[in-house]
Amino acid sequence: MATTIDHDKDPLDGIVDAPFDSALSERYLVYALSTITARSLPDLRDGLKPVHRRLLWAMRSLKLDPGNAYKKSARVVGDVIGKYHPHGDVAVYDAMVRLAQDFTLRYPLVQGQGNFGNIDGDNAAAYRYTECRLTRTAMTLMSGLDEGTVDFIPTYNGEEQEPEIFPGLFPNLLANGASGIAVGMATSIPSHNVAEIIDATLELIDNPQVEHDRLMQLFSGPDFSTGGLVVDSAEAISKAYETGRGSFRVRGRFHAAEAEKDADREAGIERLHGGQYQLVISEIPYMVQKGKLIEQIAQAIADKKLPILEDVRDESDEQIRIVLVPRSRNVDPELLKESLYKLTDLETRFGLNLNVLDSTRTPMVMGLKELLGHWVTSQIDILQRRTQHRLDKIAARLELLEGYIIAYLNLDRVIEIIRNEDEPKPIMMAEFNLTDRQTEAILNMRLRSLRKLEEMELRQERDKLLAEREELEKLLESPARQRTRLKRDLKSLRKEYGEDTALGARRTTIAEAAPVVEFSMDAMIEKEPVTVILSEKGWIKAAKGHVPLDGDFKFKEGDAFAFAVHAQTTDKLLLACDDGRFFTLGADKLPGARGFGEPIRNTLDIDAAAHIVALIVHKPKMQLLLASNLGKGFGAVTDELLAETRKGRQVVNLKGDAKLTIAKPIADDHDHVAVVGDNRKLVIFSLEELPVMTRGQGVQLQRYRDGGLSDATTLQLEEGLSWTMGGDSGRTRTEKEMWQWKVARGAAGRMPPNGFPRDNRFEN
Repeated sequence: MATTIDHDKDPLDGIVDAPFDSALSERYLVYALSTITARSLPDLRDGLKPVHRRLLWAMRSLKLDPGNAYKKSARVVGDVIGKYHPHGDVAVYDAMVRLAQDFTLRYPLVQGQGNFGNIDGDNAAAYRYTECRLTRTAMTLMSGLDEGTVDFIPTYNGEEQEPEIFPGLFPNLLANGASGIAVGMATSIPSHNVAEIIDATLELIDNPQVEHDRLMQLFSGPDFSTGGLVVDSAEAISKAYETGRGSFRVRGRFHAAEAEKDADREAGIERLHGGQYQLVISEIPYMVQKGKLIEQIAQAIADKKLPILEDVRDESDEQIRIVLVPRSRNVDPELLKESLYKLTDLETRFGLNLNVLDSTRTPMVMGLKELLGHWVTSQIDILQRRTQHRLDKIAARLELLEGYIIAYLNLDRVIEIIRNEDEPKPIMMAEFNLTDRQTEAILNMRLRSLRKLEEMELRQERDKLLAEREELEKLLESPARQRTRLKRDLKSLRKEYGEDTALGARRTTIAEAAPVVEFSMDAMIEKEPVTVILSEKGWIKAAKGHVPLDGDFKFKEGDAFAFAVHAQTTDKLLLACDDGRFFTLGADKLPGARGFGEPIRNTLDIDAAAHIVALIVHKPKMQLLLASNLGKGFGAVTDELLAETRKGRQVVNLKGDAKLTIAKPIADDHDHVAVVGDNRKLVIFSLEELPVMTRGQGVQLQRYRDGGLSDATTLQLEEGLSWTMGGDSGRTRTEKEMWQWKVARGAAGRMPPNGFPRDNRFEN
């Protein structure tokens, strides 16, 4: 039949004349509230969003219990979108896949069969290929649905009923966590250990005024399905749970199961031949895809952001095993780890935002104590409703039992009424004072039940129900009994998820990170002994091994020996010039000793007029004695003298014709300074009088009328002063009685002991 169109009707009659801003705000507010309360935020009572709740409810309706056979995921998805959740099938299936992934949920609620994706980031197979059923955890979460514990609400089309929440005792919100983005707000809750949640809840039930710090002693923090480490401090973690907002640094775990030593096993180090080693990653941060992580590491190697790493291999099977091969055996494992934490997702941040819907469907951010308090209140309410429901069932059963007993006591009369009366029901109700339900039950009774034993069983059942009713009424009237019952049930649940169970054992380690190891290219250097030789004209070379320092070294014609030191290729060399400038050179960068070496000025910007006065191997925290020819000097720490550029570092400020002439290491056991001038006068003063500076002119070490400083050194006063004798003997003389030369810094001094070298040098 054709539709009749009324051409006379004005199409504009359906348009409402209203201000645009008010109409927009009204409609947007409705959308926002719908998103917040019916899509994105979990309910704190069962920790589920509507789509997850509807999935589990549909699977329960299909009898997909853990002991029953699997059913196609397509069947479940079809029921969900057809009966309860009018949204896209892809979104519903993705939600179900998440419930089944053991690397996503700490305690999976769906048991999948088939390809449900993997930690590499591969997607699940289509729902026509996969099958599913519920897990025991899901059954625990839904336990009590048939016991009047929660309200049932109509579905979107009014044809079906669905539970408003799940009443089970499993603390799903904190156990499995949740994440979601609503309008103007979001939620982000990590998973936690059920045993720890229950321990904190029991403490709260016993002491409602418990301090937050006490709860955090029982409740360590996140426990992710993929393990890993949370490396924030205990104070930072506690603060986050106190306010309901914060974030956690999550790292992968290095663990080498095949390592022989416990220390190596825990550090993830596998020793290879020739001193080489490799690192093994056994766990990765939560929500990080393994394939993506390996790509990041490989890209960092290709981009030369990780020069200390040579290769990465994925040797994973059911267990994660990512092998990292350092470029050199001298690479510090901790340095390599820190570099990976900085450059890849081996370290991530997981935000904490405890934004949930309370029992009135109101969104709010709660701290740990408040959240547990609300959950305990909801469980007490569920316990009360379950108790009342059971009391109603007992009352209904007792009513029937009383009728049955009356019937047995008057069995012959009851049979007579039934045989002779056309309408026996009203006559029985009047004669025996029975209710309608009692009479209907008697009339529907089978003949086989008419035996003497049945009456005894009915009386026993009535007595048991009366005793149970008495206990339930006491429970319903006593808040203390309700708390005791809840504690008993929680302790029973804890046994299933205890620390000694496969599912309940903690996977994530909570441990504050060690101090950061700074990256340095020195980690790439192969440590080998070398002998560094520097000529008078500034040609430098390095011989392999520690050869004698007075050896016969070859130099260019017109050149001669100046300095030689023993070092390692990993050492830094300090060159001091007479203009007060210090330069730094890596021992690994020196030319070999087969030729004459190379001019040092090709590498360092040393002034053409400057002369090198010292070649020193840098040692951490080692002190030097620095002094100019004018008698001024100070102490300096070598760590402060290292220069990062070829231009060096100006350390000693010199005026006029002053030159830096002394740069000598100070031994740890030395306690005095000895200074001798061109005038052949000697001064000894306490090392404490020598200031330690990073730059400057220094202080006056010795006062002169004519000339200047000839030499300076440090000594241990008790051991006396030693100097090298002249000639070829190479003997050293020591004078222990030096008290008469010990004066305050800056004195003129007196003539040295007899036998002191004529060139006024402590060392030749």
